[in-house]
Amino acid sequence: MKYNLKQFTNVIKVLPLKKKYTKEELLTPDFLIEQQGAVEIYYAPHNEYLNPQAKIFIVGITPGFEQMSRAISEARSCFEENLSLDEIQYRCKKAGRFSGSLRQNLIQFLNQLNLTDKLGITNASELFEEHDDLLHTISLIPYSVFVKGKNYTGHTPNLLKSPMLMSYVKDNFITELNKLDPVLIIPLGKSVEEVLLYLAQEGLINESHILKGFPHPSGANGHRFKQFNENKESMMHQIDKYFSK
Repeated sequence: MKYNLKQFTNVIKVLPLKKKYTKEELLTPDFLIEQQGAVEIYYAPHNEYLNPQAKIFIVGITPGFEQMSRAISEARSCFEENLSLDEIQYRCKKAGRFSGSLRQNLIQFLNQLNLTDKLGITNASELFEEHDDLLHTISLIPYSVFVKGKNYTGHTPNLLKSPMLMSYVKDNFITELNKLDPVLIIPLGKSVEEVLLYLAQEGLINESHILKGFPHPSGANGHRFKQFNENKESMMHQIDKYFSK
């Protein structure tokens, strides 16, 4: 259930050098890990670097195709530079980490929660640049999941009701979390939060470490600002309580 860049080196090396790939280039048998009905899981290399010093742990559902493409493009470029595997894994993590408008929305929300004061930085954007030692990002499912060729959102099938998908969560996400010191866990959206709360009930996560009420910052979530404002006060209280320990 665990895959790494070394296993896919030869497959990636034969790809053309480019910044973005098409689904026809990447959603192929060479990258396919597992399939069950309309659900397909493909390898993506940006969840392999672990930052043991992290204070903030931001969690998504699964790498979307854009993240998959960016990370594989970075890996392809790094192989051309003959970089070490460790360096390539780190650069893939940075390349595929919440890019574009999603990152900007995420930074805006984090700034409004005054999280920067707790971390000793001036802007949450620093978490993705000069202070990325404070941040670790991961997906519940570390590889890219597609349903009928579209990005999986956690709903169809419901993640908690899919033994196949939950096996990846327990074999990968929980294992990685256990390697970190206590961190504030920020789930991106209700679907991720529900899974984390389930894991807390199972005794696998400390519930007091989970920030509840954080909306998914994607532009596709038209209610993100309303959800954020409704939960802002509660989230700020949770953050204060967590960092006062």
